[in-house]
Amino acid sequence: MKKIKAIVSGKVQGVGFRMYTRAQARQLGLYGYVRNLRNGDVEIVAAGEAERLDTLVEWAKSGAPSAVVSNLQLEVMNYSDGEFRDFEIRR
Repeated sequence: MKKIKAIVSGKVQGVGFRMYTRAQARQLGLYGYVRNLRNGDVEIVAAGEAERLDTLVEWAKSGAPSAVVSNLQLEVMNYSDGEFRDFEIRR
């Protein structure tokens, strides 16, 4: 298992980005969460098979239909077994 954190910038809040991200991640069988950050960015923390994470990251580069992604910063993190049970939207 691999774990990543992606910070997505642009017009990504108020456009359903978190909902679409959760749907995409669940479809890919990933675990983790997505949440809005106070500065207007969205944070995605996801764990799963490397190929499926790559698919999520590629999707996030354009994101939800109404989103306008201007930047995506990616960080690979250490995964701990049992860290996540599902993929959820956090507040």
